[in-house]
Amino acid sequence: MLKKTKVLFAALAVSAPLMMGATSAWAGGLISIIVNDPANPYWLTEGNVAAAEAKKLGYDANVSAHKGDTNTESTLIDTAITNKSVAIILDPANADGSVGAVKKAVAANIPVILVNAEINQEGLAKAQLVSNNAQGAALGAQQWVQAIGEKGNYVELLGAPSDNNAATRSNGYESVLSQYPDLKKVGSQVANWNRTQGHDKMQSMLQATPDIQGVISGNDEMALGAIAALKEAGKLKNVKVGGFDGSPDAVAAIKAGELEYTVLQPVAIFSAKAVEQADNFIKKGSTGASSEKQLFDCFIITKDNVDKYTAPFVLSE
Repeated sequence: MLKKTKVLFAALAVSAPLMMGATSAWAGGLISIIVNDPANPYWLTEGNVAAAEAKKLGYDANVSAHKGDTNTESTLIDTAITNKSVAIILDPANADGSVGAVKKAVAANIPVILVNAEINQEGLAKAQLVSNNAQGAALGAQQWVQAIGEKGNYVELLGAPSDNNAATRSNGYESVLSQYPDLKKVGSQVANWNRTQGHDKMQSMLQATPDIQGVISGNDEMALGAIAALKEAGKLKNVKVGGFDGSPDAVAAIKAGELEYTVLQPVAIFSAKAVEQADNFIKKGSTGASSEKQLFDCFIITKDNVDKYTAPFVLSE
């Protein structure tokens, strides 16, 4: 049985509107925040929390989005340099492809703090703050086994291959599910963290392997797309679906009995912490952290504790 985990998350300003463009007055200087795609509530919260924390600490904040495109990311880094940013908070577009963008900022003597995803080179960013994806995936897989049982056919939806989190989560699932020989993975598809692609890939897997009892997904958006496809096929009642992120829509699906669980990433915690560490570096020349790479443990949300979800990506005790 899973050990029930409870955590108290600070009430952060996750409802603040996402800003596109610099604010007017300079306080401690401009912190440029570059997220992936604010159409996804996870990345929306990431930008909102970081911007709110920057303002709280006396900085201006500018939130923009690269939407997974490294060329756009590079342009946004150029803009941050031109705007004389005192720090950059970046959710990198690509583990390899974002290295050059970070190097440009470093060459301009602007400290870069990475959030949510890593790059495949250490010593450039002042810090890399990410969810403990391996721990979260193992936690989710254990909960998923409780839902589906120790026997059955299942499929997996994977995130973008350019994001190390996709492989880490998939490997974390495998580390648990491989212990159950009667659980058979009969299909897997890359759906790039996207709900529409999750729907379409689920449809194609249902056509190829209609006899499934479970779907395990690398994030909530893909899981929600799979749920829509399963509903259309009249199969959701007999298929258990698990997600990862802790998004408001996933929480609503848990309450509706459509999603078994979601793994909550503490994005509201590490987005604020990233700005705190940038502030420390600006003022003291050090982030104050003991290492560049920092992992933040994830938490499980099920029907048993879903009522403790008090704000986007915030689970209260």
